Amino acid sequence: MSVIFLRRWSLICSLLLTSLGCHAADLSQKAAWQGAAFEGDRAALEQLARSGARVLRVYREADAWVLDAAQELGLKVVMGLWVGLPHKGFRLDDPAAVARQEAHIRAFVQRYKDHPALQAWGVGNEVELGLSDPALVWREVNRLAGIVKALDPKHPTLMVATDGGVEHFRQLATCCDQVDILGLNLYAGSVFDLPRRLAEAGVAKPVLIAEMGPLGQWQAGTKPWGAPVELTSTAKAAWFREALAFVAGQPRILGAFPFLWGAKFEQTATWHGLLLPDGSETSMSDALAEAWGHPVSDPAPVIRGIGINGDVFAPGASVSVGLDAGSSVAPGQGAAEMSGWQAEWSLWPEASSGLELAAHESPQALPVAFALEGLRGVRFTAPQQPGNYRLYLVLRNGSGKAATANLPIRVEKR
Repeated sequence: MSVIFLRRWSLICSLLLTSLGCHAADLSQKAAWQGAAFEGDRAALEQLARSGARVLRVYREADAWVLDAAQELGLKVVMGLWVGLPHKGFRLDDPAAVARQEAHIRAFVQRYKDHPALQAWGVGNEVELGLSDPALVWREVNRLAGIVKALDPKHPTLMVATDGGVEHFRQLATCCDQVDILGLNLYAGSVFDLPRRLAEAGVAKPVLIAEMGPLGQWQAGTKPWGAPVELTSTAKAAWFREALAFVAGQPRILGAFPFLWGAKFEQTATWHGLLLPDGSETSMSDALAEAWGHPVSDPAPVIRGIGINGDVFAPGASVSVGLDAGSSVAPGQGAAEMSGWQAEWSLWPEASSGLELAAHESPQALPVAFALEGLRGVRFTAPQQPGNYRLYLVLRNGSGKAATANLPIRVEKR
């Protein structure tokens, strides 16, 4: 990055922070943006605070309960203001709908603008999704951000967009003068070339990675029948360590919010959640705590490898799975070290392909008799019903921390 560009960036940041006052000046420090995207309960929020987070991002007004809870726990909140999504049916050419949305946002901002836990307003999330030309919806986001700023000049406004490439960024560079911080949702390798792409596109305002995660299901390799292949929790944790270290060294980026502190069923039961549905912490939550200066004394289990004796099985065929796991990435773990560990296996019908449908599905585990081979693997009989399935593993150590892996399989008559 050129010296001239860095000076320009410094000047812009200074002007921005001056315009936002002393409270916003504190936000220029990366530690102020040390946190995660959040969707969970009070217990998950307490876990987030114990892990060293300073801030969390929520998406919609229904999450306002976190403001009081965050204040008690010493956390700040990027409070989401939900903006209707055209690809979900919101009509920008419906004056009544636009007026109702504006009135709702005005009332909400008036109610919470002086809350001590409030750090910033997040105006919308990926409202341009599915549109060939985002200009119209971004214009509306900018208009709403201006209303928020007029009601509450003390807190910066954030808009959140998808990663649409350099041309997308060029439009974002000039579209929204009422937005103080540009938020981007980034996954996989796109994080590592973000500074180059921002410079190439001429984006000058501060940038926050509003969602950051390893390989998304829309990016992953697939089985021949279309089932995406998910990384193990161990591989995801390694990715988070690398990505968070990279972001920490980038002056153009305020911070990054790993996605998602909580449990979330999207494509699979474990793809995006940093925690399990029962609140169990994982090697991914460990990785975040380490990056936030809170290294853990009881790390989650490590899955070094998992293999299966095929991808496609006849109804009633024997399925055998092997597992290599331990408490560190080094091979040769002793049995005593893994005393008290439990391997929980389950077989589920595969979610249908397609992000939107999968995000709303919640398949149930099938009644399958698993023949455990200790912590080395499992054997079971394939279902009689042809179809696509996914085999899940949750491996728990003595302290209850978990590692996860899953394997897509297909049953078909031959």
